[in-house]
Amino acid sequence: MSISGLEKLDVWCKARDFAVRVNKEILPLLPPEEKWSLNQQLRRSSQSVHANIAEGHGRFYFQDNVRFCYIARGSLEETLSHIVYAQKVGYVPETLYKSFAVDGENLNRLINGYIGFLKKSKLGANEPGANYSVREIPPDHANEENASLSSDSNIE
Repeated sequence: MSISGLEKLDVWCKARDFAVRVNKEILPLLPPEEKWSLNQQLRRSSQSVHANIAEGHGRFYFQDNVRFCYIARGSLEETLSHIVYAQKVGYVPETLYKSFAVDGENLNRLINGYIGFLKKSKLGANEPGANYSVREIPPDHANEENASLSSDSNIE
């Protein structure tokens, strides 16, 4: 996959632009004492939105892609939460906060729409290995599972 492929994906472009806006419009407003905390959290969470969309897009299998879109959506919510906090403590003016809230809502809709498209189209459903599933064993059942595996695998 190449950058030109991602640039055709509207949700990725909007997420990238959202991160650029955070970087240019919000981070400069934060005081120096927030350089290593809120500043870094906002930078990372906002960049994580488009990065996870890109990573999922590169997986070619819709379930992996959907999973990374869920992570991207979570990163968007984290970013918006940090912006709310920044506004509440007086780092970000109300008008800028409202602008980001609207853009965040629109981006959330785009991500949800992309998830819906992926689930409906099931791109990559016929790829090799697509029908395999991984199951985690809860810690309280791990010993039982290991015991049954070892008793089933007696080789003579």
